[in-house]
Amino acid sequence: MTATEQRPSTTVVHPLDPLSAAEVGAAAALLREAGHAGPTCRFVSLVLHEPAKAAVLAFDADATPVAREVAAVVLDRADGRTYEAGVSLTDSAVTRWEHVPGVQPQVLLEEFFACEEIVKADPGVQEALRERGITEFGGVMVDPWSAGHYGDETEGRLVRALVWVKIGGPDDNGYAHPVENLVVYVDTLAGRVATIEDHGVVPVPQQPGNYTAADVEPRTDLKPISITQPEGTSFEVDGHEVRWQKWRFRVGFTPREGLVLHTVRYADAGRERSVLHRASLSEMVVPYGDPAPTHRRKNAFDAGEYNIGTLANPLELGCDCLGEIRYFDAVLADGDGNPLTIPNAVCLHEEDHGLLWKHTDFRTEKVEVRRSRRLVISFVATVGNYEYGFFWYLYQDGTIEFDVKLTGIMSTGAVPPGTTPTHGQLLNTDGLYAPIHQHVFNMRLDFDVDGTANSVYEIDTETDPPGPDNPLGNAFRTTATRLETELAARRRVSLDRARYWVVRSTHARNAVGEPTAYALKPHGTTVPFARPEASVMRRAGFMAHHLWVTPHAESERHAAGDYPNQHAGGDGLPAWTAADRDVTDTDVVVWYTFGSHHVARLEDWPVMPVQHVGFLLQPAGFFDRNPALDVPPPHH
Repeated sequence: MTATEQRPSTTVVHPLDPLSAAEVGAAAALLREAGHAGPTCRFVSLVLHEPAKAAVLAFDADATPVAREVAAVVLDRADGRTYEAGVSLTDSAVTRWEHVPGVQPQVLLEEFFACEEIVKADPGVQEALRERGITEFGGVMVDPWSAGHYGDETEGRLVRALVWVKIGGPDDNGYAHPVENLVVYVDTLAGRVATIEDHGVVPVPQQPGNYTAADVEPRTDLKPISITQPEGTSFEVDGHEVRWQKWRFRVGFTPREGLVLHTVRYADAGRERSVLHRASLSEMVVPYGDPAPTHRRKNAFDAGEYNIGTLANPLELGCDCLGEIRYFDAVLADGDGNPLTIPNAVCLHEEDHGLLWKHTDFRTEKVEVRRSRRLVISFVATVGNYEYGFFWYLYQDGTIEFDVKLTGIMSTGAVPPGTTPTHGQLLNTDGLYAPIHQHVFNMRLDFDVDGTANSVYEIDTETDPPGPDNPLGNAFRTTATRLETELAARRRVSLDRARYWVVRSTHARNAVGEPTAYALKPHGTTVPFARPEASVMRRAGFMAHHLWVTPHAESERHAAGDYPNQHAGGDGLPAWTAADRDVTDTDVVVWYTFGSHHVARLEDWPVMPVQHVGFLLQPAGFFDRNPALDVPPPHH
């Protein structure tokens, strides 16, 4: 996020304001001056060390200054060691420098680009390409997939490079031309190819898959739509704080999570009521269901292995936002520790959303109708072939929606012409296909429903048994079960029970004496189809359940653990919840897992139309009546 470049010591900065460019540079300099970050060290991340929740809430109450601290992850390329560091900007001092043994931090952007050059220059790879009729290597395209952990990898800091080729020049869609069965492991520290796996020559598909306006004749019958706000927006932005309608929240951004919402509150009857303290993408994984050699180890953790926030698009280059837009820049750090600004990384705007509520009194023919408007906070990341749009929507009736928009280009493979793949969909007659796969996301939702003391209940709908109390057999009702411990709170969606979950306040009550609450309403989601013993199930154990609940802990942020890259698994939610801590009438964190089950279609090629997956956070007795009654009638 863009912030003031110079912050005088007398300036009171909100404790959740992301680091400014000056602060990023100052933290890196302090680590160098202390002799820790030498010339062989690379900065994987430099982020604000967020203060404890109590300090944030105290600041909101009296604006007491809070110390500015930085958390750093540093990779020393000389020996492959990973270090975690703490830096006090307030005291200009390094407060922590600690070696973390046996881990690999996220893949750096510079490693992405170096991988392609290493692979293209390798004589063994070039020979394998010649065997497939590829003699010019300028169009060779390499995607560095994470190596995973299967017990048979070469030692080192590895990426698993897969190969495509641009046949028709630099603007050709290389994903139309996969080099099947060629898998290259690259040791990024050594700067060399570690292993080449060649599982046999499959002809490289030759049919083009181009999709730009220069390649596809556009339709001509689309008339323009103009969206204007002649009186300006209905939201106000003060630094990183946003106020819109009755909502107030703060916008944050980290390299690993991307967009973060802080201190989400809703004004009701003259008071601000807390809903969420922090909401963010915790982790995501893309497990592929194809056992073919090229695809069987495709299991990318786009947050924990790739730092998805660093892959955010600068939206001035293309954005789906219309109307009056307010952008936020993202200030990160490059490998040298220098400030790296992604301009316009986050988009903030309003949208008309059709019908909010309506009723026609058919006796008087009087109609009352209100139009819905929503506030959109979003960012889009490009992870190799795929684009992910992460969209938060705030509504006037107190609803919060999270929507992931999946688009981009499928990761493709090839089979010999005339073959039908068992674990994928043919895309043309040239052997090009796309394997079946899933996109699974986990959200960390730090609820504060009317305060920090909350409990989580599972709401099921049950059919009443036959008998005198159910003479027509039509009766059904909801039952609420409090989830009292972490193990009891490992839950799955159930369509048979119309299941959802509510987070209830321990102390606050509504007009009918019930606890105020917010409901987590699942949309369409999926379950994992990998076998329980599969490596991806060990490494992404959060996939096993849709719901997890933990007591609030500042250090528990990532569902698959802090360092999933090349890790055997078991960290994160499975490890934490094994303690079976109490989660009643306390500060709870809800972790929600949801996903898109992608069975490829011909219609997904060459660029996939947006698919949606997400969930709702909906007031459930939080208000005493419809909170959107006071929305004014539409202008005519």
